Amino acid sequence: MSALSLRLPESIHRHIRDIAKKEGVSINQFISSAVSEKISALMTEDYLKERAKRAKGGDFRKILAKVPSRKPVIGDEL
Repeated sequence: MSALSLRLPESIHRHIRDIAKKEGVSINQFISSAVSEKISALMTEDYLKERAKRAKGGDFRKILAKVPSRKPVIGDEL
């Protein structure tokens, strides 16, 4: 593990403290989890962008052509 000194506005620190307490975790655990979630989201976005570059429009259209044509479920019309 490594240590990181972080300066936060008091309002953000107060929110973190309150949420961590409500969740039953330490402030360090809360921040570590939040940073991990952000890293995961960014890495997923990068992965999907790279995958999209390799996609072939023709293959996508072939897959869509296999989807049966039917009326939408009630509530999904819009």
